[in-house]
Order: sequence, then C-alpha cells, then structure tokens
Amino acid sequence: MMTLLFVIIFIPALILLAVTLWNVLCSPRVGARTDRASAGAVSILIPARDEEANIATCLDHALAQGSVLSEVLVYDDHSTDATSAIVAERAQHDARVRLLTPQPLPAGWCGKTFACAQLAAEASAPWLLFVDADALLSGNSVSRAVAEAEAREVSLLSCWPRLEMGGFWERALMPLLNFVVFTLYPAPLALKRNTASLGLAHGSFMLARRDAYQRTGGHTLVRAELFEDTRLAQVWRECAERSLCLDGQDMLRVRMYNSFGEIWRGFQKNFFPAFRGARSFWLFIALHFSVFLLPFLLLPLAPVFIFPVLCVLLMRLALVLRFKHPLWSVLLHPLSESVLLALGISSWLHYRRGRGVEWKGRRYGHFALKGVDE
Repeated sequence: MMTLLFVIIFIPALILLAVTLWNVLCSPRVGARTDRASAGAVSILIPARDEEANIATCLDHALAQGSVLSEVLVYDDHSTDATSAIVAERAQHDARVRLLTPQPLPAGWCGKTFACAQLAAEASAPWLLFVDADALLSGNSVSRAVAEAEAREVSLLSCWPRLEMGGFWERALMPLLNFVVFTLYPAPLALKRNTASLGLAHGSFMLARRDAYQRTGGHTLVRAELFEDTRLAQVWRECAERSLCLDGQDMLRVRMYNSFGEIWRGFQKNFFPAFRGARSFWLFIALHFSVFLLPFLLLPLAPVFIFPVLCVLLMRLALVLRFKHPLWSVLLHPLSESVLLALGISSWLHYRRGRGVEWKGRRYGHFALKGVDE
C-alpha cells in the first residue's frame, strides 16, 4: 500500500518539477528596447479605493515614465479615506493627472472591473496601461512594455511583478503565489500557442491596445469576475486577440498585503472564484494536499518519501532563486502549504454558504461566482 502511494505521489511530483524548471529557465522577460514607443502613446489608468497609503508614491512612479506618457487617470472608487484629496492635489500641479468622479456601482459588476471600464472610456492614448494603486513602476518600464508588445505583436501584455514583502507572514506565505502559478502554468508554451486556457495576467500591470480593448469589450466581458485579470487574458484570446504575460520583476514591484490578516482576507476573496468550476477547485486542493504536503507528513513513517519531498523543495528553491524570495521560506513549506489549503477551503465555505466575503467595505457573494459550477 505504501509503495503504491509513493508511486502515485512521486510521478506527479517529478512532472511538476520539470514544469517548474522549464518555467524558471525558459520563461521570457521583458526586453530593454524602448525605440518602438512613441511620445504620448500610453494612458496610465489607476483604480483606487481607500489607497491613501499608496496612491502618492504610485503617482510619482507613473509620472516619471517620460515622453511615452500621455496622461494618468485615477478612478476614486468611493474611497472613505484621503485618496481623492491626494489625487486632486496632485492634479492641480500636474496637468497630466486627472481624477474621475465615481459613479454608482451597477448591479452585477465588481468594483475594480467597473472602475477599469470607466477609466478606459475616458482614456485618449492608443495604449491603455491598467496599474494597481500599490504598484511602483521602474524607470522606462512603460516604454519597454509598449516596445515589447509591438515587437511580439500582442494586444494585451501583462508583466508579472516583483513581490515586496515585509513581516514574517508575508515572507513565509507570499512566495506561494508564484509557487501556485509556476508549478502548473507552462509559461514558455504560451509564447507559441494562443489558446484561451494559456491566458495569464497580473492585475498590477496590464497593457492593452485601445482599439482591441474596444473591439473585444474589455472589462465588460469580466464585469462580475473577482479574478478579473487572468480571466480577461483568457477571454481576450477567445476573441482572437493575442495576449502574453512576461516576467516583469525589473519593471515594477508590488507589496500586495502587509499582514497575515490582509493576506487571508485578500486571497479568501479571490481563491474559490479563480476556478471555473467546483471540480477544478477540488482537483487543485487534492493535488496540493497529495503532492505538496502529504509527503512531508508520511516521511517519518517511510523514508522513501524523501524523494517527493526533495522534488517539492527543489521547486520551491528554483522559484525562490528566480523571484528573489527569502531562502528560509523554502524550509517553511509545510506550514505555508497548510495555510494555503485552509485558505482555499475557507474561501469555498464562505461562498457556498452564501455569506460571501468582505473586502474594503464591499461584500462579494454569489453573483461573483458567475460561470462557476455548483
């Protein structure tokens, strides 16, 4: 029995190790070229809700992007803090900044998707760059992204950011975001095949050609999605447009959450809705338990499980080196994996019991599961 269990665990672990190493060694980065980016080519669009701690620095980095920048539009999504006042003050001193007046959130829309749609409707440049309010752009990152998109002939380009982490729980848990994605998603294959299932994006940096955005419908296609970034990349491909997600660690950095509580609430909101069906969710949970956690639990009983354990630790180590995470986070893998599984089940329970989850003063319930099987 133990031998059969070892085989069932070890073979998937080897396969996933191969996928991870393929990603680490072959995933493309954004190039250094800026020559294709013309002056005034980009409107930077920032949806912001209760972002007084981040919005000023975000604007500083956005406005430092040089001649490629046409304007910076900020949609104040009914903030209850000083977000709008900070943006309004900046707009008085820089004509490129404009604060959009919030509109009532229509039924069936999530706050961020509606904010992005409103921003796109007001933008004037041929390229639209959606940037989260906690994202800090590096110098020339916008012109590099435009040059990359035009060189690769894609109309939607997303850049995967460098994750900044402060406290213990951030450093222990946030590396799992990259682990979850790049142990399963074959990034190099997405360069060659434009199938919808290979669509991937990170909402902190999404560059879209405006004519393609208008032609496809943009965020109206994902209006009820909490996991809107990757879903937009998928429907973009369904509309026969080309999308791509590249390693953009030197393009921008993001500190997504500042505490264990924020990590829990933030991912609880998105975890279950990230899946297109309950079966795919439970398959994910089963895979992570059996391959990424169970070998650690069985190791004291059967030393042979050291081999799948080593596979998992090699995956973590390879991703830590690629994404510059703390090396010690590898050793805490069983703890972080346990938190991940608990978080996933908690997300499922909140949505399936009809309570939904609360985030920044809004409660997202069953409508946000549009398209997810019961």
